[in-house]
Amino acid sequence: MNGMADRTKLLIGEDGIARLRDTFAVVCGAGAVGGYALEGLVRAGVGRIRIVDADVFNESNLNRQILATTETIGRRKAEVAAERAHSINPDIRIEIMCQMVSADTVGDILSGDPDIVVDAIDTVEHKCALLREAAGRGLRTFSSMGAALHFETESIHVATLKKTKVCPLAAAVRSRLRDVDTSCITCVYSEEKLEIRPDQRDEHGKSILGSLPTVPAVFGMILANEAIRYLLGL
Repeated sequence: MNGMADRTKLLIGEDGIARLRDTFAVVCGAGAVGGYALEGLVRAGVGRIRIVDADVFNESNLNRQILATTETIGRRKAEVAAERAHSINPDIRIEIMCQMVSADTVGDILSGDPDIVVDAIDTVEHKCALLREAAGRGLRTFSSMGAALHFETESIHVATLKKTKVCPLAAAVRSRLRDVDTSCITCVYSEEKLEIRPDQRDEHGKSILGSLPTVPAVFGMILANEAIRYLLGL
């Protein structure tokens, strides 16, 4: 699209623009964190993105998910994400997979030799299935740990999975992936100590966690930024 890359080109040059345009990224999760990560990648000019999410938007998503509006409630997140990406860059190549990430589906999700994987999944089992498979293939992965329940953006850090600390989700993932070489996984996580709150669950048994609109957005944009820096060799 004419003019879209002008400001980015001033920073990274023609070669950088070409690198991003030739990139194939897989983004798993198009919710609170994943929506913002996708936004950053699309606006940076990543040329091909596969969006994976089986969920649909509901009213509770309106407080923190960039793709959630009163008009998208009830619609599939992956489909809405693809529409937004095309509305920003009509030349982008978008694929959608409206399915759950699991040990059974992750092979198809990571097919086609992607350059990078962005993990914005909030369920430990599904997150670990993705990270295990991606690490086994040697894919550079950028993974969000827990963004809910946090207030302090200054406590957000970037590290390999092995070097994360404080975050309970990161600890759970590390424990499950003890037998995996996780050096290719870059994590965004918080070292803010969480206040213990009563566990709440929805009708499907999924844990419900309080969240501001701001912290997940910062997580998502940092994920995108780390991915962009990697792609540019920075």
